[in-house]
Amino acid sequence: MYETFFGMSHTPFVRDVPVDKLYESQAMRETIGRLTYAADRQYFAVVTADSGCGKSTLIRRFSEQLPQSEYILLYLSDSKLTPRWFYKGLLDQLGLEAKFYRGDSKRQLQQQIEIIRGVQKKKVVCVLDEAHLLEKETLEEFRFLLNYRFDSSSPMALVLVGQTELWDEKLRFQRYAAIRQRIDIVCTLPHLDQSETENYIRSHLEYADVTQELFTSKAYDEIHQASGGILRMINRICEKSLMYCCQQQKRLIDDYMVRYVVEHEMLVDCNK
Repeated sequence: MYETFFGMSHTPFVRDVPVDKLYESQAMRETIGRLTYAADRQYFAVVTADSGCGKSTLIRRFSEQLPQSEYILLYLSDSKLTPRWFYKGLLDQLGLEAKFYRGDSKRQLQQQIEIIRGVQKKKVVCVLDEAHLLEKETLEEFRFLLNYRFDSSSPMALVLVGQTELWDEKLRFQRYAAIRQRIDIVCTLPHLDQSETENYIRSHLEYADVTQELFTSKAYDEIHQASGGILRMINRICEKSLMYCCQQQKRLIDDYMVRYVVEHEMLVDCNK
């Protein structure tokens, strides 16, 4: 395997890189700061990004940075999530058996959150991933849940995380106006620019304990151009380039190698 060939201690371009070793762009750093603020103020936040641009990484870093002594984080990711299963999912994570009827489950959740806030002195943060797949009925339920104590406070922080169409094809339209008006913070994760792409690659190679240069400057340029600054694509191109370089018994990846990999091994991914 190429890890042995290049003297790597870890596989660099994989999804299970430890949280503290993940690359953090300026945009991601700012978004985490805004989400931390939303958690503290118990706000309603929406985060969107194109597919592969780091939403999962963002959630991992955000959840890791929330002090467990001050917050309870609840996480749901279900494209078929209905209001009833939304409450059941949250109550399950709190160790409670949900009532059968949606209204009863909602009151049950609100009562439990009151106990958490009053007795445990903790704040609840709910993160809903893949939110662009949710139906209008479920999105509407969030509005009703957050309408608390005559709309004077929110029982918890709510963070919707989804692909760009969550905003472009749903929330920005008039039929979602009542939900949109309750959103306190909106964040968008952009694609990495050219310098960030190089920094991202170097960060992952550092995690793998690589001390020598493995990519030429033109190779970095080629990777950025082919990937469009999308993290998932950068990972795939780099991994396949390392494999190809190893097979060729070379020690340095240049732009010609990257171009060969893109043209011959990633035709579907890079030409959509």
